[in-house]
Amino acid sequence: MAKVTGLEGVVAGETEIGLVDGEKGHLVYRGYWAKELAVSKSYEEVAYLLWNGRLPDAEELALLKAQMAEERVIPEYLCRMLDLFPASVPLMLVLQSAVAALGDKENTTWPPTLKQAVRLTAVLPAIIVYRARSLQGLAPLDSLPELGHAANYLYLLTGKLPEEAHVKALSAYLILCMEHGMNASTFAGRVVLSTESDMCAAVCGAIGAMKGPLHGGAPYEVISMLEDIGTVERAEPWLRNALDNGTKLMGFGHRIYKTKDPRAEALQIATLEMIGKDASFDLALHVEATAIALLEEYKPGRRLFTNVEFYAAAILKALQLSPEIFTPTFTAGRIVGWTAHILEQAANNRIFRPQSTYIGPMPESEVVS
Repeated sequence: MAKVTGLEGVVAGETEIGLVDGEKGHLVYRGYWAKELAVSKSYEEVAYLLWNGRLPDAEELALLKAQMAEERVIPEYLCRMLDLFPASVPLMLVLQSAVAALGDKENTTWPPTLKQAVRLTAVLPAIIVYRARSLQGLAPLDSLPELGHAANYLYLLTGKLPEEAHVKALSAYLILCMEHGMNASTFAGRVVLSTESDMCAAVCGAIGAMKGPLHGGAPYEVISMLEDIGTVERAEPWLRNALDNGTKLMGFGHRIYKTKDPRAEALQIATLEMIGKDASFDLALHVEATAIALLEEYKPGRRLFTNVEFYAAAILKALQLSPEIFTPTFTAGRIVGWTAHILEQAANNRIFRPQSTYIGPMPESEVVS
């Protein structure tokens, strides 16, 4: 019998939240194309959609924005806890611990609630930035309630009101991070929640999966490639040399998508206003076009297109986000999908209890009763 590992292809449940169809290049959020939502809606609008199953009207959107602005505040006890972590503790581990501690005070009820989901979504970026600024020796900033979710995140990181083009690009990126089917972290969160544990415990489980390099690894290798290439003139010779030596071009091809990654398509549209305004972003676009042409030349018919990691790298570098907050930023986007799945799991809960095939040795003799 062949070994069964990874649960690949195994259906673990039903969901109304999202659809990933890699063969067709489809990513759907609650009946809407994710790539269209990313370029036409705000982060708060898409969050409302994933949580409630429909887009909000003007009054509902205003209410959600007000709730999220109010829930950005980190409690004092949690600030003290964050200050005690040694600088050597990775940010994702700090984030996981902070969510666990937050649950001890706020989110330990069963079943989980939408209010808890809003709270976690709103406060996560504030926790990330509090820790990041602390490591840089900078004082924390107070959120600006008039700013939307993505704009406030950039403001907390830089202390400056962000440019609209940067807000649009980051918002699109966060929206496209929100949901991606029954991925490892979402499944981990649903498994924890299925035991009738609380929302924060489930999110801690999801963060634990996200911080693994096989799942939530940020696009460091893409940025390293772009920095190594350095200039437009070096792009083609560098890429040809890599392909001649059998080196994989980072940011191209995807395990799931066998056609254009719809998330990359959306980010391409959302970042149009950044073209010509940032040299690193312009270099990334040139590298993309050159790489696509060379991949077709070297690997005809392989359908190797730009994936979301490539555009994520281009955006995060252009926004001058430090590498240690790449995966936490991905997490700040995915929290909406996690909490939507947690709420869906709770609504029709059954504990996950799969079977395994024992392949170890058996005792030499039968047990005598």
